Amino acid sequence: MSVPLFNLAPNLTVSRLCLGTMTFGEQNSLPQSFHLLDEAFSAGINFFDSAEMYPVPQRAETQGRSEEYLGRWVRNRKISRDRVVLATKVTGPSGQMTWIRGGPMCLDAWNITKAIDNSLLRMQTDYIDLYQIHWPDRYVPMFGETEYDPIRQFSSVGIEEQLDALGRAVDAGKIRYTGLSNETPYGVMKFIQTAERASRCPRIVSVQNSYSLLCRNFDSGMAECCHHESLLAYSPLAMGILSGKYFLPDGGSAHARLNLFKGRYSEGESRYNMSNSIIKAASMEYLHIAGKYGLHPVSLAIGLISFLSLPHAMYTHLMKKYHAIYEVMVICAWYYHLKHILSSMNGASQLMGALSLECL
Repeated sequence: MSVPLFNLAPNLTVSRLCLGTMTFGEQNSLPQSFHLLDEAFSAGINFFDSAEMYPVPQRAETQGRSEEYLGRWVRNRKISRDRVVLATKVTGPSGQMTWIRGGPMCLDAWNITKAIDNSLLRMQTDYIDLYQIHWPDRYVPMFGETEYDPIRQFSSVGIEEQLDALGRAVDAGKIRYTGLSNETPYGVMKFIQTAERASRCPRIVSVQNSYSLLCRNFDSGMAECCHHESLLAYSPLAMGILSGKYFLPDGGSAHARLNLFKGRYSEGESRYNMSNSIIKAASMEYLHIAGKYGLHPVSLAIGLISFLSLPHAMYTHLMKKYHAIYEVMVICAWYYHLKHILSSMNGASQLMGALSLECL
């Protein structure tokens, strides 16, 4: 059965599943990447996401390969450009990836413009369908952090300058639509507000944030924002944990990402620490439910994320019909209840790291 489609924006129809290319060029070779792309395209997936900093773990020698592999696949397979939707991202400030424009140090107009031009060259395409800011220029809690610390604020590039640069790229035909990633409700609304005030600034059409049964941050403030702006949920399998492979007697294949890059992939390990008892307990409960109802754990994890974005009436109907979905909702509610009990206890601040929404 082909993957269903939906309209992400006017004249932008995408498959409900998007294939990310974050591992192409590091964990996956060129032939392996082509095989994965072929399989996805044959199944009806037309939506492919990359980023200029990929693959991960990021390093100078491989930077840009994911975009390059994606572009080479489209050319090699002689796929008409209008049959695929290509998305990529500009790297936010880090200061650590010195091989990307010296850090990059900020997300000003010059950095955004240079990033777009370089991505177009690597992907061998005339335009990018969806161009996203990988993470904000300003300080926000991300990549496993959940609490905002105002002391860590710093001077950042204005949103109007960023949108103006993106708008110029739209006018030049280099990109079609713009989106955000790893954003907060405040950031989403400021981008929308700024675009409404300035006529030449493009309105964002999507937000790509982490969302899975082990990462439920989105269910608070972001859920309201994305009732109006589309969510592109990344890492629905929580970096493979929800597949169950890391709970096998041998701990999973040596080629599995969290094993292969152990100690080298801080962003992933900070989110999903396998020694965290809460993460393990929740994962084992989900695996138990999948087994009880004869579902593959991957089907349960991805299906639930799709299910949770349904209109309320359909959500309620299906909840009563499918017992596996109901049991998952009960477990989620139980962990939320446990979190609130602990938060009312003395010294709870020392426990909240393991029981934050990131872990649920």
